Amino acid sequence: MRTVFGLVLVLGVALAGFAVYLARDYIGVYQAQLEAERAAAAAIVPTVQVFVSTKELAYGTRITKEDVRAVKWPQDALPEGTYQDIEVLFPTGSPNYRTVTRAMEKHEAILKVKVTEPGQDAGVSSRLSAGMRAFAIRVDVSSGVSGFLRPGDRVDVYWTGRSATSTGESGDITKLIETSVQLIAIDQTSDSNRASPTIARTVTVEVTPRQVAALAQAQTTGKLSLSLVGVQDETISGAVEIGQSELLGVIETQIVEKQSCTIRTRRGADIIEVPVACPTE
Repeated sequence: MRTVFGLVLVLGVALAGFAVYLARDYIGVYQAQLEAERAAAAAIVPTVQVFVSTKELAYGTRITKEDVRAVKWPQDALPEGTYQDIEVLFPTGSPNYRTVTRAMEKHEAILKVKVTEPGQDAGVSSRLSAGMRAFAIRVDVSSGVSGFLRPGDRVDVYWTGRSATSTGESGDITKLIETSVQLIAIDQTSDSNRASPTIARTVTVEVTPRQVAALAQAQTTGKLSLSLVGVQDETISGAVEIGQSELLGVIETQIVEKQSCTIRTRRGADIIEVPVACPTE
């Protein structure tokens, strides 16, 4: 009897130990899986819905709902001006298309700065900011930077004409009248992706109404020339004015006539002049 009891006790202890071993192994696997799930959850990047193009879109192309699709975009890397709602991109009751003003690649996010308002074409009016006006400046190969200007570039505007110089005298001068003015069109083209140089006859700039008046007056009274501003240049130009005398380095001098003194003496019918020293004052 004691032998049977001993065997049962030993068997019970063995079974209990085996159960503890199995439980410990199960708990270990569960904890490992739990840690892995926590790590995976921490690695998940928050995303938002963004509409992108389904194909390459060139300047002037009309886009509709068939040309876009929704994708998940990392929230921390969201570009400014994206569309996250199809009703915002193509509002109900409005024309069902927008026009591309800047070329886009396939799967590129649709941005507000690259498309017009619903139903608009890619004209100059669609690129004007609120309160700004378009003004055309006549240019040629020299004043238009040899045709290397493109829509989107910034230029300084110089006026050359006849005016009073800094000394008060009238003469030809060249003066900086506007700085970092943005170009929105070259001739009749507002495509900023044009790469080949073109000798333009006019360039259209985006300016305020007051600048329009100043440029119109300057263009009527003299000649306007453009100077291209670098893409990374954020400096603000000060007053610049060069006159002809300053350009040529002319120094005005006064010519003082030499004073001479003589004594006239009459000898008969002749008058003789004899030089003498002039009296000092």
